[in-house]
Amino acid sequence: MIDRERLATLFKSLVEIDSVSGNERAIANKVRKIADSLGAVCHVDDSEKRTGSDTGNLILKFKGNRPLEPLLLSAHMDTVEPGCSVKPVFKDGVFTSDGTTILGADDKSAIAIILEVIRVLVEKELPCCPLEFVLTTCEEIGLQGAKNLDFSLITAKKGYVLDTSDIGIIVNQAPAANRIELKVFGKDAHAGVAPEQGINAIVLASKAIAGLKLGRIDHETTCNIGVINGGVAINIVPKMVSIQGEVRSHDNDKLDRITENIVSAFQRVVDGWQGNGEPSELPRLEYKIEKDFPLTRIPKDHPVILIAQQAASNLGRSIKTKSTGGGADANIFFEQGIVAGVIGTGMQNMHSVRESIKLDDMVQTAELLMEIVRLHST
Repeated sequence: MIDRERLATLFKSLVEIDSVSGNERAIANKVRKIADSLGAVCHVDDSEKRTGSDTGNLILKFKGNRPLEPLLLSAHMDTVEPGCSVKPVFKDGVFTSDGTTILGADDKSAIAIILEVIRVLVEKELPCCPLEFVLTTCEEIGLQGAKNLDFSLITAKKGYVLDTSDIGIIVNQAPAANRIELKVFGKDAHAGVAPEQGINAIVLASKAIAGLKLGRIDHETTCNIGVINGGVAINIVPKMVSIQGEVRSHDNDKLDRITENIVSAFQRVVDGWQGNGEPSELPRLEYKIEKDFPLTRIPKDHPVILIAQQAASNLGRSIKTKSTGGGADANIFFEQGIVAGVIGTGMQNMHSVRESIKLDDMVQTAELLMEIVRLHST
């Protein structure tokens, strides 16, 4: 029942709309126009006041034809750079860009798939529970749309987020993450004339970082220092350096412990600095810890998982649960009491100019989603 050509045409039209993070209004208007024609009740929240986007999150409600609990379907509207003036190329059943930009399959393939499924459900008058289609802004810059979503507009307690690559999996476990920003303050001085009068903030930070265990800590925990900024010139002892990093874990206790270990490592280096014996407030450390996103943990026997697996089986396929190291809007939904598994659309090499997606994979995902909705509606 999925119309391949219609799906391909819609996807092509969506990726041709510029929608890098913070500039989602144009694609929101496009999607809303389609949803209006299918009888949706449309809401736009006021999250743009906090995200900086030119629009709020878009919530599209389809009444369905069965008096059942609503099902959440979700995708994000924004893309990463370089994401403007995308020129999609379709060859041998595969969509790519022209090589100068990303394609935007992340996550416009999901938007196209969900809209095609809803269109078929409406046109064929198939059994359908109420659907709540949530399209978020600013996902690519820290899940900001979902974090600021007006959840009073959402009544669904379970559903699916389409935002990964593998069409044969459903993500049921994802980590929590902390962002860490540290600032080490030293003292500036002329590096050639009087270096002993300075306190090199970069040296102190380097000593702290050198003592950290980074990368994969264990099977469910990772840690990374990703950004360092400091110094003014090569002939000035740097008086400040800022460091940004993150910790991710599927275990909240580990998350907190590793985060504290990082802060403690910097504090020990600062406290252990040996100066000239004169009282001084320098060096010193400032830090900020921000919860980036909470963990997701969906039991394998939860209906969201079982129905997805049954739907795949009905189609002669299989779908396996997967634990991932990445975060998604589903993490934010989970904290709000909405259980949402993450399923794939087939997109490959996301966040690069080599991004691609097979139309066959999009069709298969649409067929899976159709069957999922059918099972939820009976």
